[in-house]
Amino acid sequence: MLANVVVALGAWRWLVFGLLLLIVELVAPGTVLLWLGVAAIAVGIIAFLFDPGWQIEVVAFAILGLSAAVVWWRLGRPDNAASSDRPMLNRRAERHVGKVFTLDSAIVGGDGRLRIDDTTWRVSGPDLPAGARVRVMAAEGITLVVAAED
Repeated sequence: MLANVVVALGAWRWLVFGLLLLIVELVAPGTVLLWLGVAAIAVGIIAFLFDPGWQIEVVAFAILGLSAAVVWWRLGRPDNAASSDRPMLNRRAERHVGKVFTLDSAIVGGDGRLRIDDTTWRVSGPDLPAGARVRVMAAEGITLVVAAED
């Protein structure tokens, strides 16, 4: 029954399909369905103008949809990391690499704590007493790797 409706629509089926994809894109945004919807509408226009067979329409839809998605992925997406004026904003631990701080509590068994501004960080490194100066060498997740500052 559904196949009969699709066949009866003729070239309109691609326009309807494209509009349905665009509506779904509005409900669940992600920009993938946007380009598939645009490709379906373009195939609908081609079907109205030239009346190719359904096989050519399907191949044209696949090529146009994939091409549009790839072009958007490569050229159209904003590259937030490269264009940000604060590239370390969401990488708090990595901001401290290379800086020197004073330990709040001793590092015992390779683990300790370090207070930076209003945050207490877990640190790992050689055993050192509280009050020792340490340099942050790396960030491993939420743990700062430190070494004694000479």
